[in-house]
Amino acid sequence: MQLARAWAWRNVLHAAYPGVRISFLELSAAYLAGAGINAILPAHAGDVTKVFLVKRQIPGSSYPAVTSSFLVQTVFDTTVGALVLLYAISRGLLPKPPRLPDLPAFEISFWAEHPQVFLIVSAALLLAIALAVYLLAHRVRRFWDRVKQGVAILTMPRRYLREVAAWQGLGWLLRFAAFWLFLDAFRIGGSVGNVMLVMSVQAIANIVPLTPGGAGAQQALLVATLHGPSRSAVLSFSVGTQIAMAAWSVVLGFAAMLLVFRTTDWRGLIRQAEEDHAAPDASPG
Repeated sequence: MQLARAWAWRNVLHAAYPGVRISFLELSAAYLAGAGINAILPAHAGDVTKVFLVKRQIPGSSYPAVTSSFLVQTVFDTTVGALVLLYAISRGLLPKPPRLPDLPAFEISFWAEHPQVFLIVSAALLLAIALAVYLLAHRVRRFWDRVKQGVAILTMPRRYLREVAAWQGLGWLLRFAAFWLFLDAFRIGGSVGNVMLVMSVQAIANIVPLTPGGAGAQQALLVATLHGPSRSAVLSFSVGTQIAMAAWSVVLGFAAMLLVFRTTDWRGLIRQAEEDHAAPDASPG
């Protein structure tokens, strides 16, 4: 799944930097390294590392362009994620809002118990984003030119569907198959409904990544929604699956860092990425 998504990102970068050679080996290694870091740290710290490592591979590239190229993947992911959630809601697989405050996970129960606070925070965030967009659009034209360069493939719908959406779709199918096999392995039973429920729960838990991989929120939601198996069986499946996937991501990520980038200092990579983003060269001016 990670390799399919990495290939999709490579195609996005090819559209942003035509004629520039982009090594898939190094790009996929960066993608795996970032996924490994995301399995350890919350708040998508690994995504910053991915952008940093890939930016170093492309001569003359800029952080706004590489970052926006990475975010192109959210177009397809958001669409498919919304469809998965709609399926789960239409089938009554997810708990109704009155039950959410009773779930033993802070990031779910707090917002459910305080919907007014949630609305205020959401409105404040939207206002801040709108203000930032307004200021950037009027004062930092060069920055927006670079951002537009990174999303150039979106102006070519056929190419986008063929070179990006198709590969991301393959990644989603592989994720679907993996969850089906995990459900069978834990003797809960692989089915379209169960897999869609698991994927919906994962999407909800990752909206606000307060913990690595949404740990805690996923378990609480699955116990409340996956009917049939016992509570202990659901917890075993959820915890076991998350540990297995995180461990595999870490192994692949560190192997990629060691074999391709000749380092295992993931903290150093994160520090370099943050320093590079804050450097004058990375600024929008």
